Amino acid sequence: MSHTAESPRRYAIIGTGSRSEMYVRALLGSHSDVGTPVAWVDSNPVRMAYYDRLFSQFRPGAALPSSYAPTELERMRDETGADAVVITTPDFTHHEYVMAALKLGMDVVVEKPLTVNAQNAAAIAEAAAASSANVTVTFNYRYSPRNTLVRQLIDAGEIGSVTSVHFEWLLDTGHGADYFRRWHREKEKSGGLLVHKATHHFDLVNWWTSGVPETVFAVGGLRFYGEGNAGASSPGARDGRFDLDLGNDPRMRQLFKDAEHVDGYRRNQDVFAPGVTIEDNMSVLVGYRSGASLAYTLHAHAPWEGYRVAINGTRGRLELDVVEKPHRARGADQTVDPSAQDDGTADGAARDSLRPRSSRLLLQKHFERPVEIPIPEGVGGHGGGDLKLLDDVFRGGVTPGTYGSLAGEEKLSRRAGYLDGLRSIAVGIAANASIATGEVTRISELGFPIDQPALHDS
Repeated sequence: MSHTAESPRRYAIIGTGSRSEMYVRALLGSHSDVGTPVAWVDSNPVRMAYYDRLFSQFRPGAALPSSYAPTELERMRDETGADAVVITTPDFTHHEYVMAALKLGMDVVVEKPLTVNAQNAAAIAEAAAASSANVTVTFNYRYSPRNTLVRQLIDAGEIGSVTSVHFEWLLDTGHGADYFRRWHREKEKSGGLLVHKATHHFDLVNWWTSGVPETVFAVGGLRFYGEGNAGASSPGARDGRFDLDLGNDPRMRQLFKDAEHVDGYRRNQDVFAPGVTIEDNMSVLVGYRSGASLAYTLHAHAPWEGYRVAINGTRGRLELDVVEKPHRARGADQTVDPSAQDDGTADGAARDSLRPRSSRLLLQKHFERPVEIPIPEGVGGHGGGDLKLLDDVFRGGVTPGTYGSLAGEEKLSRRAGYLDGLRSIAVGIAANASIATGEVTRISELGFPIDQPALHDS
């Protein structure tokens, strides 16, 4: 639907941690003509106060959004007239707010993953099917120019029909370690990295290939982080290189350190302490209905960060190599997620001569030499995907000619709905089941749908 400056959409922000700031800043700045924040919903008043201060920086003297407890969604809607919610709470709570908002008729924008287990996935599917409101899952990697080009080349038939995908993702010892400092370290809260993090990657493969996952086999374990594992004996464990100083970053201090006394949430737990129940090394094999396969690995303690993808087809092969951070230097800044930073960020790592920050896409058809496909320079975080995602979420489409645009990209179906969210978590949930049992898991046996419900005549 269309919203104008005369009638901007009214958004409630559910969860006022660090991730919500991207959406709040957009609604107060670049996208204020089509939307505005009217409410904060959180259990921690210290974090909501941080966003009050941010709001006042953009709109001095304006009335602040109202603050509500998580149990007050209906009152919030009635008092503020909110049209939609943006959900950036911890993963294990997503289903509660998605279902409550749908029941109240508010459209939902929710961070990936949609939820963390099969039971909650089934409940969301039922709620979405019964509601007239819409669900958008924010897969920002769909929007980056490099990943968009992969989809366009496959759609154009450049490599024929896809037969297999090899996908390796490396998290470095800053970003990777951060999942072991927070609530993500508990599998019941995050689903492990195969749900929380790899959901991005499984969605990319599903979207690139228009594929529907069918069977999953996986192995994985906790090898580096956690109590008594290999990382505890590394030099970095003894000299503090795996620690995060919340007091050193004003934003992190205000959002987390200053808020600890309210709810006891610790943002900087010891990554080598007891209590870690997720894996840090994972390998997954996925079979698709089309007959194609995916071989996927995730490694959470690498010395550099990025990903490598090879897509084989009946006419050739695509190869995408992305370096997001060439190395994690001792004493470096505390940026934990290099993918969320602008690719133009200047630092020593970006200028590394042997592994510079870069993206390269090669197309090689059978009986031909490889050709490098130029990648437009993206603007903003996640390879230039964040700004395009915000356009699609808040404007209903990407503004032409902006953010490293590609010809024809407006024709792509990049906005992800709840079925896309279900298909992506289905792979991770099935992989977790396979790790637990040592057997192949069929997605059809998980107990939630990954297909559009059939339409019946009334």
